[in-house]
Amino acid sequence: MPSTEPRRIQTISELHRLLGLPRPEHPLISVIDLGAVIRSSENRGLSRVFDFYCISLKRNCDGKFKYGQQLYDFHDGVMYFMAPGQVFGMMNTSDETTIPSMSGWALYIHSDFLWNTPLAKAMRKYEYFDYSVNEALYLTEKEEAIIISMMQNIQTEYLANMDKFSQDIIISQIETLLNYSDRFYHRQFLTRKIENHQILDRLEDILTAYFNSDDLLTRGLPSVQYVAEKLNISPNYLSSLLKVLTGRNTQQHIQDKMIDKAKEKISTTELSVSEISYALGFDHPQSFSRLFKAKTGLSPLAFRHTFN
Repeated sequence: MPSTEPRRIQTISELHRLLGLPRPEHPLISVIDLGAVIRSSENRGLSRVFDFYCISLKRNCDGKFKYGQQLYDFHDGVMYFMAPGQVFGMMNTSDETTIPSMSGWALYIHSDFLWNTPLAKAMRKYEYFDYSVNEALYLTEKEEAIIISMMQNIQTEYLANMDKFSQDIIISQIETLLNYSDRFYHRQFLTRKIENHQILDRLEDILTAYFNSDDLLTRGLPSVQYVAEKLNISPNYLSSLLKVLTGRNTQQHIQDKMIDKAKEKISTTELSVSEISYALGFDHPQSFSRLFKAKTGLSPLAFRHTFN
């Protein structure tokens, strides 16, 4: 019985062998034309874990992508980002004898290529490496042309005779590609208005239900992870979406909801500040009072006095 464990791909050379490609021209970075990949039915349905970054633009795919335990359909051109250690696979969804095909481009970057460069630390700021596949970036034709051009420029640079400037130039090109991807995600958050505002409505419903239940007392304030799971969205994608649409991240939305609930209890009940803080899931009234004052400019008691 075949193993269900994902196959770990440790090097870009190993990936090239798996894809039926010649040895990479550079051991730590590679740009691949996905239309040239030789696909084997033996690898169909296998999950993989890459020990390097993957930035991929795929189109005309007749299979499903598997990310974690979920499957997603992609027929249009999309772009996705994977950090080292993430589980990913591709599965056929039609005839069992048909091998899924696609076109597009992929950039693979080993962490060692970024070692001791400013980009190595800056990679953490590109939150889309932690998005789920269903939160992929849908590119316009113009955006797609820009991304492909940049990938090809990177390929041209490492295929040339390497000199002391080569790595710095390639690092700069990678950073430019990532910044463009940031811009395109920002555009996607704004242009997919109906879907994104539905997420905002669902977020409000989830927080309202939580704050009106006994969960506050027994479990404390809802975590970002809890809210994201309820919305079936990755935490980073949710916070990025909220920051673009509202200027506030998920944690701030949760705190705002808590402050609204606190204002209601302070102004309409005779409960003490300590009782209110415990009811809102705080272990220490002082922590509640500090947060309330930071958010409103008034202490809980001063806020109550405004109603007297």
